[in-house]
Amino acid sequence: MTEQTPAIDGRQFRNVLGQFCTGITVITALDPEGQPIGFACQSFAALSLDPPLVLFCPTKGSRSWAAIEAAGKFCVNVLAEEQQPTCARFGSREPDKFAGVSWHTSDLGVPVLADSLATIECTVDSVVDGGDHYIVIGRVRSLAESATTNGRPLLFYRGQYTGIEPDKTTPAPWRADLDHFLTTTSLDTWL
Repeated sequence: MTEQTPAIDGRQFRNVLGQFCTGITVITALDPEGQPIGFACQSFAALSLDPPLVLFCPTKGSRSWAAIEAAGKFCVNVLAEEQQPTCARFGSREPDKFAGVSWHTSDLGVPVLADSLATIECTVDSVVDGGDHYIVIGRVRSLAESATTNGRPLLFYRGQYTGIEPDKTTPAPWRADLDHFLTTTSLDTWL
């Protein structure tokens, strides 16, 4: 017996899920001709510590994703609060999203955006169907925090850019119980 899924209004779906604040990344790669490509992405998450895996979810119709899949490797650039213009550029239909954006090619051969809070270089490990999106699992090959940017992350909440409170730029002290939670695997561990 098949259970019927109730119809969900698309606008309500976006509004409700908009209550969950997300960070913003730009996923970059080089296309088969060696040209840099990329897109703004909110659907990024850590997946596994051992092996080190991350995931992101591009739309099935994304031309950038098709080129990234062909390349087999990509970089996740975690955007800083002051990179709103970069996010807007990579979220647009501009033919050259890298115009005016400072970047370099890493040792893995992927574009790394300057001034990002962090970069995570990956190879495509697997791709899973996810409705109108794909779930791309990347195996982490290299990662770094910015040596020059000590800012706050660019966030998206309720359909607009936002940030964290100005006096909240220092992380909370590390807690032993959190360390235990993150390093102990059990049936109810989510990370």
